[in-house]
Amino acid sequence: MGILNVTPDSFSDGDRFTHDDALKAQIQTMLHNGTDLIDVGGESTRPYAEPVSAEEELRRVLPAIACIRSLHRSIPVSIDTTKAEVAQQALRAGADIINDVSALRFDPDMIQIAVAHEAPVILMHMRKTPKDMQDEPVYDDVIREIMDFLIERITWATEKGLERKRIIVDPGIGFGKTVAHNLTILKHLRTFKDLGCPLLIGHSRKAFIGKLLGLETQERDMATALISSYCATQGADIIRVHDVKKTVQAVLLHEAIIQAQ
Repeated sequence: MGILNVTPDSFSDGDRFTHDDALKAQIQTMLHNGTDLIDVGGESTRPYAEPVSAEEELRRVLPAIACIRSLHRSIPVSIDTTKAEVAQQALRAGADIINDVSALRFDPDMIQIAVAHEAPVILMHMRKTPKDMQDEPVYDDVIREIMDFLIERITWATEKGLERKRIIVDPGIGFGKTVAHNLTILKHLRTFKDLGCPLLIGHSRKAFIGKLLGLETQERDMATALISSYCATQGADIIRVHDVKKTVQAVLLHEAIIQAQ
């Protein structure tokens, strides 16, 4: 999954792809480098980010979806939003998947949009909100608590009419977790396969990599690719990254080694 942030304040590439030429070039690059799906986001979910209006979010994401569709008619597109209005208009504009970091909690109308459009939904674990999720995150058992949260959200969503086969789960690396919590999630990725849903991992360029290795945001792609290759062997079905090329190379090389005689 290639990340296409069309926000001025993303932690990684804020304001880089908010102009037409740069946006088109980035989409073309991701397609050329082997992305299987593209995730479009118009509101930053970085720690301490301020929310934006639905109108502003739509102003950012609809042109990006239109641009993707002009370049590739069938590649799956996910809309990274917690707002039902944004999700609905994005799906009408050509998006296929709802990627909701709140796991359908922030907007009560989101579940209706997902069910009506028969759209796959990514349910992610997050402690609190992006604005305060990193304020002293504490867990007694981080894996068990994330599992319990995801089980509850899956149950709730299916009771509201969302087919279980349309649910993808994301343990939410970096969303209300310390470095230690993130490493524990990565170590125990296979536990989340017990949920019986496709597993998405989003670790790309995140702060825990910088803290561990002393790297600035734009220096974290090699480490991201290494983690990606590990995740691919631990049951991850979707790997959400900024640099598609390095991740594809790392995963293919790791798979070739594993499959060797």
